Order: sequence, then C-alpha cells, then structure tokens
Amino acid sequence: MPRQADASLRASQPERWKISMSIKHREILEPSHPGKTDVPVRAFGRRLWLCSVAAALLLAGSPVRGQQAPASQQSPAQAPASSAAPAQAPPIAVHVKVVNVLATVRDKKGEIVRNLTQDDFELKEDDRPQTIKYFSRETDLPLTLGMLVDTSMSQRRVLGQEKDASATFLDAVLRVDKDHAFVINFDHDVTLDQDLTSSREKLQAALGQLQIASRSNSDDPDSGQGGGGPGGGGWGRGQGGGYRGGGTALYNAVYLASNDVTGKLQGRKALIVLSDGVDRGSKKTLASAIEAAQRADTLVYSIYFSSEEEGYGGGGYGHHGGMGGMGGGMGRHGGGYPGSQESHPDGKKILERLSRETGGRFFEASKKHPLDETFSQIQEELRNQYSLGYTPDPPDTTAGYHKIVLTTKKKDLTVQARDGYYSLP
Repeated sequence: MPRQADASLRASQPERWKISMSIKHREILEPSHPGKTDVPVRAFGRRLWLCSVAAALLLAGSPVRGQQAPASQQSPAQAPASSAAPAQAPPIAVHVKVVNVLATVRDKKGEIVRNLTQDDFELKEDDRPQTIKYFSRETDLPLTLGMLVDTSMSQRRVLGQEKDASATFLDAVLRVDKDHAFVINFDHDVTLDQDLTSSREKLQAALGQLQIASRSNSDDPDSGQGGGGPGGGGWGRGQGGGYRGGGTALYNAVYLASNDVTGKLQGRKALIVLSDGVDRGSKKTLASAIEAAQRADTLVYSIYFSSEEEGYGGGGYGHHGGMGGMGGGMGRHGGGYPGSQESHPDGKKILERLSRETGGRFFEASKKHPLDETFSQIQEELRNQYSLGYTPDPPDTTAGYHKIVLTTKKKDLTVQARDGYYSLP
C-alpha cells in the first residue's frame, strides 16, 4: 500500500509542475506523461538546471557592477590607466567685432559713382586709420523699409500727396518675397499701421487709411503711454496706445521703428520720414532717436515739408527747392500748434541732422522737386551702395560712441555714410 500510494503521488505531480513552471519559463512546457515515473525526475533536473543558470548569472553580474563604481572606489591598479588618458583642452571662444558701414558716393555733379574698389576708400575710427577687410557693392541685398508719416495738424494740406507718392514708391522699389516694408504714422501717438510685409496690397491699404489727427485728441501733452506693440516697445496698433504727447511724436517714432523693428533684422535697412521736423510731445530726445537708428544700422532719409506758417499754403511744396544742406543743431521741444506765439523749432535742421548722423539723406519737397522725383532718387541710392567692414584696431572693449570718417582717395568725390556707432562692452 505505501508503495502504491507513492506511485500514485508521483504520477500526479507532473501536471502540477507543468502548471507552476509555465509562469516562469515557457520553454519547459512540453507534453507530460502521467503514467511514467521518470517525469518528476526530469522536472526536478530542470529545476536544478535553472537554479544553476541563475547562480551563474549572479556571479557574472558582479564584475560588471564593479566596473561601474565611481573612480574613488577603483583599485589602485586601475588608477594609472585612467590618469594616463590625455585631458581634453577646453574650447577657446574668440569674439571678433566687425563694424559694417553702408556708403553712397557722388561726384561733384551729384551723380552716383558705381565703379569704386576697396582700395579707393580710406577709413578712420576715432582718428585712427583702419584696415577695410570686407567690401562689396550692394545692388541686390534684401531691403527693409519703414515709412514714417507725420499725420499731425501741420501736415493736413499735403497728406494726400504723401500717401499717393509713398504708395507709388513702395510699388516700384519692393521686390516680392525679397524686400519688406512697414508703415507707421505719428501725431500724438506712434501707430504701427502695417507690420513687416512684402505685400503691396497691404502696404497701400495701410497708407490709404492714414488721416490727420483731430485737434482735440492732440491737445493733451500729459496723456501718458499707451499699449504695447512688437517687442514691448510701447506703441499702439490701429487706434490705440503708443507714446502720447502734444501732437507730433517724431523722435518717439524713429526710436520705436529702429529699436523694435529694424534693430531685430539683418541686411540693409532704411527709414523714410515725411514731416516738417518739428517734434511736440515726444518722451524721447533727438539724440536718443539718432542713437537708436545707429545701433540698429538703419539709415534715415528725411523728406521735409514746411509747415503752414512757413509759407506752405495751398497744397504746394513750399518755397525752396532741392536738397537741404548739412546743417546741424537741434530744436527745442515746444507745446501748442502752428500759429502759436511760442518759439518755433527749426524742423529742417532737425531732419538734416537726423539723416546726416545715420548715413541717410535729407530732401526738401518743393514744386521744383516734386515728391515722385525725390522718391526716385532714394530708390536709386538704395540700389547703389557700397558695403564696407572692418575690425577696430586697436580693439576697444569699453562701451560708448566711436566716430567714423570714411573718405575716398579721389578728392572730388563725396561719401555719404553714418558718422559713427555705439559699441557694447
């Protein structure tokens, strides 16, 4: 009886073993033979084999864990090998400052000179001769243009002509998918009417919507600052926001266009300002507006329209023709409107300085030199410029303003370029 009971017990064990091992190792699932007593022996042997494999894996894993130990725990025999490995030198960062200058050259008749070479130019920074290392003629480089239109009361007789001529100019100068432009109007606000685009339709629509600010809205010099614009520059879109002031925020407009738009771009950049040059109510100064344009490598072209009390009347183009001279000076801020008894800033000299110090050009609109002709000259100039680059020698690591003097070896030629630049520390 005991022997039969033992046999029946062994006969019943393989099925249970088969079930328990199926969870751990699927390879052991093979047909069992309940009637044979050697089945439990084979199963037991396999269990011993699995235990041996597991032990071998544990022993094999211990050296691997030892190799992953920190360097402080390695044996002395391993230390020389790690110390003998060559150390990598840290990379050396070299920052080379290159100053770029755009220049237009004219002969004594005022015609643009297009055939000069690098050797024809001489350049000084802070009275120290510099070596021109980069030189090219810029005739096809992408162009960014900003149209800054004065919509204050002093320009009400000419705004229509300004809008039409500006639209014709942009239509002629912009190349689709290559050049971009934007439109800003300024009176008591600085308003971005059209952001950067190459669409002539959008630019013409923005120009077509410009209108003169009402006297009641422009008569509050303490109206504060308005909503944000691109880059947090503090100007409005449409009817909102901006730096608000007495009526003609010219300096604010140049500052914001340079700091918030062109200063974030590469390539050739220019602003075209149509105004009488008399700023009333800006929170920025003329000097800060010029500095912003210089930092942004942006040329400023000014088209001067004399205000009504200076003989503008009847929608004509004033009483003087041709380009203005190169006079300097800066007018004082004033309140009120044309016709008041307050001292009147010299808007012409303000625009002359703005253009001269940024490397642009000053024009005076007149019957003798109509606006279309002025825009044609600007277009020709923008397509025929020289680009020069140099590395200041000796290098200057201090922040501040550096004066640039660019001339040609041919003494009968005149070079138009910016007066200097601001360096960062």
